[in-house]
Amino acid sequence: MSDYKAFRVELADKIAHVAINRPEKVNAMNADFWSEIIEIFRWVDATDEARVVVLSGAGKHFSSGIDLMMLAQVGSQLGKDVGRNAEALRRKILELQASFNAVDQCRKPVLAAIQGYCLGGAIDLISACDMRYATGDAQFSIKEIDIGMAADVGTLQRLPRIIGDGMMRELAFTGQTIDGEEARRIGLVNRTFSDATALLDGVMEIAREIAAKSPIAVRGTKEMIRYMRDHRVDDGLEYVATWNAAMLQSADLRVAMAAHMSKQKPEFAD
Repeated sequence: MSDYKAFRVELADKIAHVAINRPEKVNAMNADFWSEIIEIFRWVDATDEARVVVLSGAGKHFSSGIDLMMLAQVGSQLGKDVGRNAEALRRKILELQASFNAVDQCRKPVLAAIQGYCLGGAIDLISACDMRYATGDAQFSIKEIDIGMAADVGTLQRLPRIIGDGMMRELAFTGQTIDGEEARRIGLVNRTFSDATALLDGVMEIAREIAAKSPIAVRGTKEMIRYMRDHRVDDGLEYVATWNAAMLQSADLRVAMAAHMSKQKPEFAD
């Protein structure tokens, strides 16, 4: 692990806790954020000891979304040629998309713990996570519509598979804010908690439960779920058959079965 400017990263009890760490700026996503998140999730992916990720925001808020100063800086670099501007903007958008693709493509489950603001780009981020949890008074909004643009870093592509197409359209077209309880009702978050302390405690407990399972089984389960997002059922069945032809030979299966028979807690290798 390195020292990061936009994040605080800790690894304990097989859980990588990745916290956006710009509370004085409402955890706005600046240039450091976008580059560091790729590096962090590459590290998580490559570190066997890290079995689960908890993603949170330091301070009162999860994140207010993309740093408007960064947007202004991008705008200031545009010239007079429309074609070259378009090429530069497209390259920049794809670069930002790659940051959240790194979260989505991580082999380990990613659990988001959300309090306070979760706005704009923060919705893109949590859409790339596996599960989402929030305080009851958290505030969610797809804000891009109110600054005259379409969300372009993953919300419109990933969110329909989480909350359904119609609800995603309503939130995207109106920019309305919903609280944590409404987010739970529509399926955006799995569960709500009374306050930020209870939230982090609760999410860490879920993360510990996942971390105690077979890493091979957890990673295989995530891979199958991700694969099915873009494939037919028969493709998915073929893929899992091929996958498990290898993975069922893992020692984890024998360890799990022996522990079950002896009513002991299994201990799996990283």
